[in-house]
Amino acid sequence: MTATSESRARKALARPTLAMLPKVSDNLSFLYADICRIVQTDTGVCAEVAAGAGTVHRVQIPTASLACLLLGPGTSITSPALATFMRHGTTVVCCGSGGILHYGSLVPESRTTVWLDRQARAYADDTARLAVARRMYAMRFGEEVEEGVGIERLRALEGQRMKALYRSLATKHRVKPFKRNYDPADWDGQNPVNKALSAGNAALYGVVHSVIAHLGCSPALGFVHSGKQQSFVYDIADLYKARTTIPLAFSLHGAENPEGRARTLLRTELQLYRMIPRMVRDIQVLLDPDTGDEDEDEGPEATTRRWRVVDLWDPAAGAVSGGVNYAVEGR
Repeated sequence: MTATSESRARKALARPTLAMLPKVSDNLSFLYADICRIVQTDTGVCAEVAAGAGTVHRVQIPTASLACLLLGPGTSITSPALATFMRHGTTVVCCGSGGILHYGSLVPESRTTVWLDRQARAYADDTARLAVARRMYAMRFGEEVEEGVGIERLRALEGQRMKALYRSLATKHRVKPFKRNYDPADWDGQNPVNKALSAGNAALYGVVHSVIAHLGCSPALGFVHSGKQQSFVYDIADLYKARTTIPLAFSLHGAENPEGRARTLLRTELQLYRMIPRMVRDIQVLLDPDTGDEDEDEGPEATTRRWRVVDLWDPAAGAVSGGVNYAVEGR
């Protein structure tokens, strides 16, 4: 490496990355941070990076209006800064470069459980669970499913649509007859399309997992998939594969390093993390079709609900306010 290129590399590594992602609503925003140190100062939380000659460049982070903070692999955060995010109700996610991959998350205790409640109710009832599966199919393929269609028929329809998609892309890219195969024990023996598709799907799973963590849903309670801690992640990721990872994988059939190229393109050209607002809305609509663009942080009524200590369960009334003495006079 020449002195010039080495100097450029140092500058690139020292350059902070702060990307405000598209908002789901006025009060629901995501921020991706990388190659910086996030600290608590006297004036608030800042992202800082050494600017040379003993100086530090700081960028203020709007903690009060931030819903979710995605921390890239080049980021460090202090405990006081993390505590501030928790007090303001901001979900903090540790992720891979460009927002892909999901390593873990911290959900503040003030985060509402409204979406987890709806997910659990739909999951526990076979009729409601099948209704969610039908909505997933309609959202995925743009094709309404009749009320009486069972899960076996849904699986058959999904299989037919995916085979047709594979055939179409194989013909377009002049790839010999393609068969989806994922064998971790024989990774090197797989063709480039399967390698790129597996790597791309893993990246997609990471972004979806971050969204599910922010909403407070359980990644394990799937409606189509079952038996894995990421069952719901697989459900939601399937909604977007036909428009993202599958076409990308076939386009990389001649690449020397298809899996690496897939991850890079998903971070850069496709900017997978920019799908986050759509994922939030899609999950909400799937769990409650009448919700529209409902946001738990939107409006004065929602603010009151957010800071309510806790609700009490009532089979008839739904949820009633906690922190209230319900004793009846004279009893």
